[in-house]
Amino acid sequence: MPAMRIVIAEDAAVLRELLAQMLTERGNEVCAAVADADALRSAVAEHRPDVTVVDIRMPPTHSDEGLRAAIDIRREHPGTGVLLFSQYIETRFATRLLAAGSAGVGYLLKDRVANTAEFTEALARVAAGGTALDPEVVTQLAGGGRRTAEIESLTAREHEVLALMAEGRSNAAIAQTLVVSAGTVEKHVAAVFSKLGLPSSEDTNRRVIAVLRYLGA
Repeated sequence: MPAMRIVIAEDAAVLRELLAQMLTERGNEVCAAVADADALRSAVAEHRPDVTVVDIRMPPTHSDEGLRAAIDIRREHPGTGVLLFSQYIETRFATRLLAAGSAGVGYLLKDRVANTAEFTEALARVAAGGTALDPEVVTQLAGGGRRTAEIESLTAREHEVLALMAEGRSNAAIAQTLVVSAGTVEKHVAAVFSKLGLPSSEDTNRRVIAVLRYLGA
């Protein structure tokens, strides 16, 4: 896994230091670790990191300062990935972030830090321009979306595959999770694209479009 240049924005000092230490120990460079949204904007402008870890609720109001800063960063520094970090599932924030651009974004619950390897892998996917959505967030977003005839036509296994795609999993990771072969996953993914009317000739990223349709975004 390539080393990443990272900016952390988290107002809880203990968690901020834990994240910095954990990511540094795995060979990454933490360019800055800050406690508020304004400092985050300045740090990203100065260091141009590969990815940022952003707490949604930060001073002064602890409402959506982090989210607004994340959206600004996606607009002003499109090459920088943004991983939102939250204590609770707040699907409206995930939807707002996805609406601002679906590449290089993530949304995880803070308890995912307990699994260092999984958290770092998710951060690397975001840094590389992919997505990393918490499984619980995916479940709530998908459950709250308007179900189209195409989505309803998917089989139970195709739903499973698409849900894992929404989390940002690669075909290989999906195969490992479902304990099936990579070829089987490829067939399911192809079936999903076909049922959603996403031909291979499209210039846009079919994987991202399929995920957004599934989430109702």
